[in-house]
Amino acid sequence: MNPQRNSLLPLKSRPVSCSLRAGSSLTAPWHRAQSASASLKTCSSMYFWARPPKSGVCITPSPGIWLVRPQLGTRHHPCPLPRDRSQGLFLLPVTLSLEVSVGKATDIYAVNGTEILLPCTFSSCFGFEDLHFRWTYNSSDAFRVLIEGTVKNEKSDPKVTLKDDDRITLVGSTKEKMNNISIVLRDLEFSDTGKYTCHVKNPKENNLQHHATIFLQVVDRLEEVDNTVTLIILAVVGGVIGLLILILLIKKLIIFILKKTREKKKECLVSSSGNDNTENGLPGSKAEEKPPSKV
Repeated sequence: MNPQRNSLLPLKSRPVSCSLRAGSSLTAPWHRAQSASASLKTCSSMYFWARPPKSGVCITPSPGIWLVRPQLGTRHHPCPLPRDRSQGLFLLPVTLSLEVSVGKATDIYAVNGTEILLPCTFSSCFGFEDLHFRWTYNSSDAFRVLIEGTVKNEKSDPKVTLKDDDRITLVGSTKEKMNNISIVLRDLEFSDTGKYTCHVKNPKENNLQHHATIFLQVVDRLEEVDNTVTLIILAVVGGVIGLLILILLIKKLIIFILKKTREKKKECLVSSSGNDNTENGLPGSKAEEKPPSKV
């Protein structure tokens, strides 16, 4: 079944009862499936059909599983446990919740003899318990595990259980939802060039694993970046913007001067018109005004 996106309605995140553990067989009793998912919570919105069709779909909180069951119940209602176990089930893959990131820059450079921070963070909307992590090094002629450790829960810092190189220091912290398991590699050598991979395994998500890789290049010296072209472009853009602002100011000044000039011309015309009427003795002018008669 391939449901249309526009035929689904999002609901608020909440636990649902229609779930199977990852790896469970289709013949597993329904009450076991319900019990297995009771403690899990979905981190993404659940979707149900706006109008109950002949078959429906429900996103389960179990990692990587969709539970698709014919004859879905009423609108906005979790998929009910069927009385008839002969109804068909289909498992479809969905996006996993465990994510591992080494940042935006996956290629980094460092000078020989210095130290470098290799970042790594993880996230899981299901939470984690006894989480396992490790850093591995891989080059064309070597592979080794650099450091391994565990994190008991969100309130605990990472604990190192194995370290292959004394130059490596774990600097991350998982307290306050930082979920940081970064390492620092000191006294770099040219032989340290290669791929460094951060692996994470979460038992709370049925030992779901995820990893991210960063490539380190150790060099003799860092090349200076020539910013001449960038500076020229910025200067040209700044000059054009400044010129446009100057043109707008001059335009406003000209409009203001023309407005004042027109107002003065109107005043002069009104004044000269009054003087002409007085000199020509036109009606309403001052020439017609007679002095008051003496008694």
